[in-house]
Amino acid sequence: MTTTSLTPPAGEPWPEAGDFPPPLLPPGSAPEGAAPGRTAHPPLFPEFPLPATGPKGPASWTGRLRTLPARSWRGRPEDPRWVRPSLLALLAATAVLYLWGLSASGWANSFYSAAAQAGSRSWKAFFYGSSDAGNFITVDKPPLALWPMALSARVFGLSSWSVLAPQALMAVGTVAALYATVRRRFSPLAGLLAGLAFALTPVAALMFRFNNPDALLVLLLTLAAYGLVRAIEAAGTRWLVFTGVMLGLAFLTKTLQAFLVLPAFVLVYLVVAPTGLWRRVRQLLAGGLAMVVAGGWWVAVVELVPASARPYIGGSQDNSFLSLTFGYNGLGRLNGNETGSVGGGGRGRLPAGAEAVAGNGPVFAPAGGPGGGRGGGGWGETGLTRLFDGDIGGQIAWLLPAALILLVLGLWATRRYARTDTARAAFLVWGGWLLCTALTFSFMSGIFHQYYTVALAPAVAALVGMGVDGLWRARHRLPYAAVLAATLAVTAVWAYVLLGRSSDFQPWLRPAVLAGGLLAAVALLVAGPLAARLASGASATGVEAGAASGAPVDGRAGARRIAGRVTAVAGLVGAAAALGGPAAYALETVGTPHQGSIVLAGPSVAGGFGPGGMRGRGAGGGPALWLNGRTVTPQQDGGQGDGQGGGQGVPGFPQQDGGLGTGRVPNGNGNGAQGQGPYAVFGGPGGQGGPGGMNGLLNGAKVSDEAAALLAQDADRYRWAAATSGSQNAASYQLASGVPVMALGGFNSSDPSLSLEGFQQYVRDGKVHWFVGGGSRGFGGGETTGANTVNGANGPGGESSQSQTARIEEWVASHYTARTVGGSTLYDLTQPPTS
Repeated sequence: MTTTSLTPPAGEPWPEAGDFPPPLLPPGSAPEGAAPGRTAHPPLFPEFPLPATGPKGPASWTGRLRTLPARSWRGRPEDPRWVRPSLLALLAATAVLYLWGLSASGWANSFYSAAAQAGSRSWKAFFYGSSDAGNFITVDKPPLALWPMALSARVFGLSSWSVLAPQALMAVGTVAALYATVRRRFSPLAGLLAGLAFALTPVAALMFRFNNPDALLVLLLTLAAYGLVRAIEAAGTRWLVFTGVMLGLAFLTKTLQAFLVLPAFVLVYLVVAPTGLWRRVRQLLAGGLAMVVAGGWWVAVVELVPASARPYIGGSQDNSFLSLTFGYNGLGRLNGNETGSVGGGGRGRLPAGAEAVAGNGPVFAPAGGPGGGRGGGGWGETGLTRLFDGDIGGQIAWLLPAALILLVLGLWATRRYARTDTARAAFLVWGGWLLCTALTFSFMSGIFHQYYTVALAPAVAALVGMGVDGLWRARHRLPYAAVLAATLAVTAVWAYVLLGRSSDFQPWLRPAVLAGGLLAAVALLVAGPLAARLASGASATGVEAGAASGAPVDGRAGARRIAGRVTAVAGLVGAAAALGGPAAYALETVGTPHQGSIVLAGPSVAGGFGPGGMRGRGAGGGPALWLNGRTVTPQQDGGQGDGQGGGQGVPGFPQQDGGLGTGRVPNGNGNGAQGQGPYAVFGGPGGQGGPGGMNGLLNGAKVSDEAAALLAQDADRYRWAAATSGSQNAASYQLASGVPVMALGGFNSSDPSLSLEGFQQYVRDGKVHWFVGGGSRGFGGGETTGANTVNGANGPGGESSQSQTARIEEWVASHYTARTVGGSTLYDLTQPPTS
C-alpha cells in the first residue's frame, strides 16, 4: 500500500460514495512540490476490513448457530444494507435458473446416471463407482461425483430430477463461495459481479445442469481458492490444510485435472504469505499431506483390495486405478496417447494414403491430416487461440479477454504494494488458476471436450469482478477511465464476433451488444473524468471565493451531478452489453434438453468442432473418416435425433441442411438407425432398440417397454439381468429396466474386462440371463483380423479387448437363438446352447 493513499471509512456506503470526488489531502500533507489543492487519489484496491472473528471451539457452536439466521440475512455489520439482500437474491436467481425444467434432459449422460442408480441400490457399487449393482466394472473416473447423485436417488427415489438436482445446487454453492472469496479483499459489488458473471457463463449453465463430474470439481476448486485466500491473510495453517483437503477431494472427482491449479497455488503462498520462509514451507507440506490423505485413501483401498473382490477399473487396460490416473486420465490427455481411448493410444499407424488419423482406438477426424492444421490429433487444433476458436469460444470466452486485461491491470496497480499485500495475492491466485488451466487446455493433444472449459469460469468471473471494482472506483481519473472504457469496448466487439458465429440466434442481439458497449465506453471515458474536473474546480476555491469572484458554483455542481448520472447509466448499459451475449447463450442452454456424452452450451455455431475435433462442413462437404481399418463417409440425410429413427445430432457434424449439430436432443434419444443419422453408418442394426449415436458411444439406445419388462422379469435370480457391449448401451437398458446390466469392455468397449472364457463361466454359473446383441459390430467392436482387431489395446493372451468383446457377441450369436423384442435383439443365455 502506498504511503500517500487514503482508505475510505470502513462503513462508507459503496458504490454511492463513488459519486463524489476524491478527498482533499489534509493541510500540509500534500506531496512536496504538489500544486495547491491537489488531491491524493485513493488506491485502486483499498483495504476492506475483515469480518470480526468471534470465539472458536465447540463451546461457541451453540451461540453461532443461534445467531446464524440473523448473520446470514444481515451480513457484515459494516456492509450497506443492500448488500446481503442482493447476494441472497443472486443465489435464489441462480437456483431458479439452474433448477428450471431440469428433468427435460432425461438421464443426461446415462453413463453416470446408471452408476448413480447402481450406487443407490448397492453400497459396494456406491463405494467403487460401479456402472451396475452387480459390480462388474466401474466408470472411468473416481466415484466422488457419483455419491451426491446416488444419495439423492436413495432419499428421493431414482428420477432424472434426483440425479441432476445435486449439480444445480452445486452451482448455488459455487456462486456463494466465489462471492465469499472475492469479498474477503474487495468490495461487495466485486463479489456480486463475480457471482453474476459466473452464473451467466454458458458452459456453467450447461454443466451444472448435467451429471458429469465437472460441476463438483469446480465447486471444490473454488472452495480451495477460498481456503488459500484465507490462509494468505494471516499465514493460517488450518486454512492451508482446508485447501489441501479440497484439492484432494477434487482429485477424487476428476483425478489429475484437479491439480492444474496446484503449481500456482503453491507458488503464490510460498511468495506472499506473511510469515517466515521455512514456516511457509512447513505449512505447504502440511497442506500437501492433507491433500494426499483426502485424495489417496480411496485409491489405497482400491489398490489393496484383491481384483477378484472388487469391480474392474473402467478405462484402464490392466485393472489398476493408478495406471488409469497417470495414463488414460493423466499424461495421455496431454500427449494424446490414451491407450484404449476413442482417439488415442499411439497415432501414426495408418496405412499409406489414409485421409484421416487413427490410433489404437477408433477415431473420427477430418480428411487432410491430424487436428486440421495445428496439431492436436483427433481432438481439435491446439495453440493459444484454441479457447477462442469455433464453438469453444461461445462456451467460456465471452469475458476471457476482459479477464486477461484486468489481470494485467491488477498486477500493475499493485506492483509497489508490500510482498504480503492481499489484493495482489488475490490477483495471483485467480490469475494463476486461469493461466495454468487455460494453457493446459490450449496445448493438450489428447481428449478435449468443449465443456472442460467450465473449470475456467470461476477464475474468469473473479478477475472481472475484482478488476472492474478497482476501475469503477477510479473512474474519475482519466487513465483508469480509459482502461475501463477500452476493456468494455473489447468485450463488446468480441461478443459481436462470437454472436456472429451463430447468426440465426437472436439476430437483434448482436448489433445491440456492440452499440450499447461502444456507447457506454465513450460515456465512461468522457463523463467520469469530466465530473471529477468539475467537482475539483468547484471545491478547490471554496464557495466563498467563488461567490466573491462571481464564479458559477451552482452551475458546476449541476454539471457534475449530470456527468455523474451519465456515468452511472453508462455503467449499467456497459454491464448489460458485456453480459448480454453470455446471458442469452445461458438462457438458450437452460431451455434446451441435453443428452449424451458430448454436449455444448448455446446454439449451433458455424465452423464449430465436433467430438473428434473436426470442423463441421455442411451437407455434401462432410469429411471422410478412417474408422476400424476402412475409410467411410458420413450420411448426409440425417438430422437431429428425434427418438424415432434419426441419428442423434452430434456437435459440429454436418446435417442435411448444411447446419451443424448441437449435441442436444429436443425430442429424445437418437437411435442411430442404419443410414439415417449423420454417422448412423457406425450404428447397430437399427430399429427402436438400436444403439444411439456412434453405436452407443455418444448415447445409449432407446429401449422399448417390452424389452425393459422382459429384462426385469425374474431379474432377482441373476447377478446381471443382461450383458451387452459398451457402457452407454448397458446404461440405457439398465435405466429402463431398473436391473443390473453388464457393460462388456467399458465405455469404449476397449477395456479387457472379461475374456470369452470368463463370460462362458458366468453363463454356466447362471449369473447372466440375457445378452443384448448388435453392440460390438460398430464403433465399439472394431473389425477383427484373425484373433486381433485393427484397433484396440492388447488384452489378455495378446488379443485385443475389443476382439474379446466381439468374440463374446459372436459366440452368443452362434450358440443361442436371437429374439427380437421391441426392436432389441435379445438372446436367452439360460436356454441350452446349440453345438
